Amino acid sequence: MKKNWITIIVLLGLITYGAYDYFSKSSANQAEVMKTEDTDMVIGIEKGQAAPDFVLQNLQGEEVRLSDFQGKTVMVNFWATWCPPCRIEMPHMQKFFEDYNSKDVVIIGVNMTPSEKTLDSVKSFVDEQQLTFPIVLDMDGSVTQTYQIIAYPSTVLIDSRGVIQEKFRGAINYEMMKEAVARVR
Repeated sequence: MKKNWITIIVLLGLITYGAYDYFSKSSANQAEVMKTEDTDMVIGIEKGQAAPDFVLQNLQGEEVRLSDFQGKTVMVNFWATWCPPCRIEMPHMQKFFEDYNSKDVVIIGVNMTPSEKTLDSVKSFVDEQQLTFPIVLDMDGSVTQTYQIIAYPSTVLIDSRGVIQEKFRGAINYEMMKEAVARVR
């Protein structure tokens, strides 16, 4: 009986240390300094840091780069077709995109492609939902990993300077998007 308790305590200690080690190292690795003409800006995944740039292909095979949207407010939404909250959130995303695209607000839907059954399921979902905002494919999961996405869906709100202003874990609705964008502008 005493051996079991010792084993449990050791295992809990190892798990706690592993989690601490992972998050402290990954946070340190995520933050780097970007030199600009007039200021130093920290690149990272926390609020107040410059969002890490990425280049992914859309469903037509064209490259989409986050930095191409500099000067606009950007919502980067991480999602998957098999995720029920993602499915519920998508009509809100589409409506918001339709209403705010002309106001320099962009949505980029980052599909977590390694978790999908097939690429065709992503295309079918986009067609079925009639999504017109940019959908890009994170084929190797590198962008999902860079942004340390652990809940689906997750949305990162980036201001016109490229700085992360808000992070949402879980589904958000139209009103939440509207309020968040109003705070950023």
